[in-house]
Amino acid sequence: MGHDVSGLHHVGHVVTDMGQALELYRRLGFTLPPPSCPALPAVVGVPPEPFGAANTHVYFPRNFIELVTVVGDGATGRVPADARLIPLRVPDDRLPGLVAAVRDTAANLAACLRRFEGMHILMFDSPDLDGAAVRLSADGVGHGGVHTVRRPVETAGGTRTEPVRYLEIDGPGPGVARGRVPEGRVGLAGDPAPEVADARRHMDHPNGAVDLLECVMCVEDAELPEVERRYESYVGRPARRAGPVRVFDLEGAKVVLVAGSALAGLLPGERAPALPAFVAYTVAVRDLAATGRLLRESGVPLGRTAAGEIFVPARAALGVAIVFRQESRTPDRRGALP
Repeated sequence: MGHDVSGLHHVGHVVTDMGQALELYRRLGFTLPPPSCPALPAVVGVPPEPFGAANTHVYFPRNFIELVTVVGDGATGRVPADARLIPLRVPDDRLPGLVAAVRDTAANLAACLRRFEGMHILMFDSPDLDGAAVRLSADGVGHGGVHTVRRPVETAGGTRTEPVRYLEIDGPGPGVARGRVPEGRVGLAGDPAPEVADARRHMDHPNGAVDLLECVMCVEDAELPEVERRYESYVGRPARRAGPVRVFDLEGAKVVLVAGSALAGLLPGERAPALPAFVAYTVAVRDLAATGRLLRESGVPLGRTAAGEIFVPARAALGVAIVFRQESRTPDRRGALP
């Protein structure tokens, strides 16, 4: 029987300074286009200004890593000079509503940054968003329903805007803003258009990265069973258990939950800045030895995971550990249980 959650759509790294983040990621060997930023007039009749959030993406054929920062409207985030401003044109009577919605999104991101700079977004890939919305509601999982937005994407013919359908999960209990759970923003998003997916297949990264494999989340030891239950409801399947680690196997990807006391055993030297928190993500590379050489030649500090893979510590990567794993040629090319 098929699942309405099939894999990882993207993870989001929320940063204070987009220019600094771009410099870091390019030094790590990732290829990224210039960031895009919506522009809106604060009120009718004034010129549009950067507003809300600026972002760019590390694209892989089936998923991506998002870099995002809060801009405009009193935000402290900085946008590089080459950022592409995208005016959002709406009828005058709809402008206040759109401004309010963008402010809500920016406020959620700003709240994440106040916790710590790092990874705060996890979006699952769904081949059936409407069916997933029904299932989540039946399981008692709060969410805001399925929405459609347009965002710029890179294709063989240049940059174009494409509709993206998504759903955001609401946190359990009182005191958590809509569209957020305690660890950040979690939701589901639909598959890209075929031409967008095809363009991603031709995206080359000097570090040889080809896929987003895994998201690692750290939780309080006592909270592990409850967070496991939450994620079981989100993805519609149970986790595998290995001591203080829980692994949700998706279609070629994983979400790993680890108890706080066991994080250093998984990623030596790492400490979570807050709990619960997304602390690491893993990418597959074509040649791990070549990736290691590139990183060392770039002066990037490296650690070794418990499984012997290389990773960039969070202290050197703006708050998130980045793990590099040798791409497997077996049918299960995403790696084994940590």
